[in-house]
Amino acid sequence: MTSASAITRPLPKPGILDIAPYVPGKAGAKGQKVHKLSANENPLGASPAAIEAYRSAAGALEFYPDGAAHELRAAIANRYGLKAENIVCGAGSDEILQLLAHAYLAPGDEAIYSQYGFLVYPIAIASNGATAMVARETNLTTDVDRMLSCVTAKTRIVFLANPNNPTGTYIPVSEVKRLHAGLPKSCLLVLDAAYAEYVRRNDYESGIELVATNDNVVMTRTFSKIYGLASLRLGWAYCPGHVADVLNRIRGPFNVGTPALLAGAAAIADATHVERAVAHNDEWLLWLTKELTALGLTVTPSVGNFILVHFPEDAQHRAAKADAFLTERGLILRRMEGYGLPGALRLTIGSEEANRAVVAALKEFLQ
Repeated sequence: MTSASAITRPLPKPGILDIAPYVPGKAGAKGQKVHKLSANENPLGASPAAIEAYRSAAGALEFYPDGAAHELRAAIANRYGLKAENIVCGAGSDEILQLLAHAYLAPGDEAIYSQYGFLVYPIAIASNGATAMVARETNLTTDVDRMLSCVTAKTRIVFLANPNNPTGTYIPVSEVKRLHAGLPKSCLLVLDAAYAEYVRRNDYESGIELVATNDNVVMTRTFSKIYGLASLRLGWAYCPGHVADVLNRIRGPFNVGTPALLAGAAAIADATHVERAVAHNDEWLLWLTKELTALGLTVTPSVGNFILVHFPEDAQHRAAKADAFLTERGLILRRMEGYGLPGALRLTIGSEEANRAVVAALKEFLQ
């Protein structure tokens, strides 16, 4: 055991230095025209109404924001028919996920997520001293039976990204309900529905009904994707009342700034902009999937605003080579080594120009 006198600097809690930092999508070189397709951002940008609301906050920056986010919670509640008191807002859904882990995980506890689940989950789990249990996926899709096989008396949280990032796959609501039915009532099921607005499947539900009818389900959502407000870091959760009470006790008293609150309320009310973004995604998701498949590449079927593209294993055409080739041409995709998928790149659905440029570049690369 190390004595206090032998320590030469402050040390973090055990396990913190074992965490692999989250690595965001890279950007291109300065002075080069870049199509950034690495972060699942909305190629149409934010709603004009949201931009105007953001600008309206500039004249009152000396005042603290509304710590209870009354206007934004009311706008969300009105859009989805929810109880405003069961909504908690945060600095992106990432903060909500971290708060949930902070509130419900301690050393000795366990939390479950799927094999290719969002990389924030293991960070949130480990930073609270808990143990991550990783459930293997089947065909790059969450396997409910394998998740349930990971449940023990120590399980406190199950994180389910549905649709999942980075695979773009999802499980139907019947499977989500089966997963929930197999969990103890003391375990919290966290449904991360960051890409819910893009899904066009009759058997999909974001989780609102499950939250409304159970005491151990939380749904998280974001304004970073369909609403195009990624730079403002704005997210929210729909929770049972007792969970909302817990999160409100531990979150920062002013965790969301006024510009984000105003822009979020305006964005969620602009249904026309959302419809345009969804229509754009529907068109180009299908087009990119067909075009890349025609080039001989394997594309995992996606219901999100991105696709996972798999490359050959030969030395000349593997994913790392393709990434370097595309980057040189200002086309920035996301490497997947951090997810254990070194043979794939994740491609965000971009503008028409960007989408066509990627296909043209990959056609050249594969020749």
